[in-house]
Amino acid sequence: MSATPSRRMVAVVLLIPVVVTIALWAFVWPAARIAPRHLPVGIAGSAPAADRLQQQFERHGDAFEVHRYGGEAAARTAIENRVVYGAVVIAPEGPHLLTASAASPVVAQLLRDAVTAQAPTGSQVPVTDVVAAPARDPRGSALGASILPLAIAGVAGGSAVTMLKLRGGRAAAALIGVAALVGIAATALTDSWLGVVTGNWWAEAGALGLTVLAIGATVAGFAALIGPPGIGLGALVMVLLGNPFSGVTSAPELLPRPVGTIGQLLPPGAGGSLLRSVAFFDGSAAGGAALTLTVWVALGLTAVLAGGRRRAPATVPAPGTPEPAPVG
Repeated sequence: MSATPSRRMVAVVLLIPVVVTIALWAFVWPAARIAPRHLPVGIAGSAPAADRLQQQFERHGDAFEVHRYGGEAAARTAIENRVVYGAVVIAPEGPHLLTASAASPVVAQLLRDAVTAQAPTGSQVPVTDVVAAPARDPRGSALGASILPLAIAGVAGGSAVTMLKLRGGRAAAALIGVAALVGIAATALTDSWLGVVTGNWWAEAGALGLTVLAIGATVAGFAALIGPPGIGLGALVMVLLGNPFSGVTSAPELLPRPVGTIGQLLPPGAGGSLLRSVAFFDGSAAGGAALTLTVWVALGLTAVLAGGRRRAPATVPAPGTPEPAPVG
């Protein structure tokens, strides 16, 4: 029996505030609790000065995860390989801070503040940006803003495939085609025109397209398994959770636990990390994010193909129903 208009009205009145509350919690709570949590940083130099600096970092509890290096060259390599976000080099003339604003402008500023606070009063700590953010996007705003449109594109692709009743191989081909074209168009916009990503052009297109495909395949897969409500479930996971939990505008290690970890296991967060790696770090540390996206793609397309094998049962005429007269 279908719901009465009164029941539908009550459902709308109750459901929308619940959705808005979830959205506010997902977006506002992580942003209001940004702080370092096991943030990887390096210290380069010999004891005892390096030991004293490490003890100063450790006074912050679990805020920092300290890696020790023998010299500045090793610390630079660790930053370029995305092992640490920055490093303090202990030199005879004083400490020297290495950062990577391309990895996270927020973390780079946080490290500047932390090291300056620990330095003797009145002293200046020189800072070298080893992997700098693009001049056209020094604060990383454009990169951070790119994840939500990708999530929307993926949800739109998965929804369109479902609403147009594409099944099996046609649905999979449509999802792949949408993702490929979005990846190319988005790279043309962000790299060729705006210049806010500066890596290998096709690697960036692949990262963007793989992110859209992972989201779109998941949404279509949910819909293939449970019907149209799967579109809402997919949108909830990818947009209301995946986007704010991605850590792209700050860093996963700055989000409350386990939000940062969960975000990197969802396509928006993995896509943001993959794009950052291929755009600024020559693909360093891209493997984990690429694997995460590939798993989501595989699971989503498997569900889409499995759903395509299901066929509506043939209609059997009721007993006593006269057969239609032959034509001609």
